[in-house]
Amino acid sequence: MTSEKPPPGVDLTRPSIARVYDYYLGGKDNFAVDRRAAEMALKVTPDGPEVGRACRAFLRRAVRYLAAEAGIRQFLDLGSGLPTQGNVHEIAHGVDPAARVVYVDNDPMALAHGRALLADAQTTTVAEGDLRQPEKILEHPEVRRMIDFDQPVGLLLLAVLHHLSDDEDPGGIARRLTAALPSGSYLAISHFHNPGDAHPEVSRRALAVEKVFNETLGTGRWRTHQEISAYFGDLEMLPPGLVPLADWHPVGDESRQTDIYHTIVGGVAHKP
Repeated sequence: MTSEKPPPGVDLTRPSIARVYDYYLGGKDNFAVDRRAAEMALKVTPDGPEVGRACRAFLRRAVRYLAAEAGIRQFLDLGSGLPTQGNVHEIAHGVDPAARVVYVDNDPMALAHGRALLADAQTTTVAEGDLRQPEKILEHPEVRRMIDFDQPVGLLLLAVLHHLSDDEDPGGIARRLTAALPSGSYLAISHFHNPGDAHPEVSRRALAVEKVFNETLGTGRWRTHQEISAYFGDLEMLPPGLVPLADWHPVGDESRQTDIYHTIVGGVAHKP
């Protein structure tokens, strides 16, 4: 940014997850404190920005699949972050302009930018909410106004559960959210991944980056395949299952492997 003057409510003494991702994606809605945190992680894994790009590519493919193939017409995106190219509503509206989308975040900057972007929108809105309080999100007036919980919903938990500590019970939160969804709904998750003994050098780097994230952002967990799979509960996983992001319905060169190939995975599941 050309100016380090933040919008009201933005704390410049601590880095923000949303703004660090924005920096990795080449955005301008970040501050010096965010860039310092990001650069510390880059010293451990220089391919870090590829994580942000891989997450956005997975979002695009998952939303397009849910809208075009599964017929989903309403999406609830939790921990949506700062608006960037290829937002959920843009992808969904490419299939059906009447599709409804609710973005939920607790970052003041993400909320301000989202509301400015969607000021005149009829089918898309932004709601303030904390993932650690799922019932409040589900009962939020904007969520209830836009989402019909008698019809299938596409619930997006993309690059957000790994910012909950084990003590905050991310599995329990995922279960409480999916329990509120009607039959025919879908859950999409992407999550930092520690491959463990299968790829020991990658695992070592994952643990090193996890340490940096927790020292700077105060959050970030690289979990095992088994731990992440459990977040889908008894939902039916769609092929190819929980896989490195590049392997989920790849398009073009998005399937290429990089140093971060094994360190973030994703999948989509159906609620019968």
